[in-house]
Amino acid sequence: QVQLQESGPGLVKPSQTLSLTCTVSGGSITTDDYAWSWIRQSPGKGLEWLGVIIYAGDTYYSPSLKSRTSISRDTSKNQFSLQLSSVTPEDTAVYYCAATYYCSDFVAITEYKHWGQGTQVTVSS
Repeated sequence: QVQLQESGPGLVKPSQTLSLTCTVSGGSITTDDYAWSWIRQSPGKGLEWLGVIIYAGDTYYSPSLKSRTSISRDTSKNQFSLQLSSVTPEDTAVYYCAATYYCSDFVAITEYKHWGQGTQVTVSS
């Protein structure tokens, strides 16, 4: 059973970079079983897909956030990370890491089978 756990600061100042890490257990981020994504939910809004990293290390991002988003990985720790630069209060949200089967549509949030518990990130000075 794949399990995911987010970690990182809960408070980020405007204009700074938000950095979160997802630790994966019960599965490997380097095999082609799954694709690994970051998804967020802002207050009063629906879930928003931010980007994905696949087993080969390739990344794909939401067009609306592509200029500010970077996803990387540490294969030795079975972790993948999110960096979101130049944050504003509009980036305040609960951030989730999640896994979907590699053959799925990465953008379709309903396809995601395994989720972390989520971590609240507030952007405020």
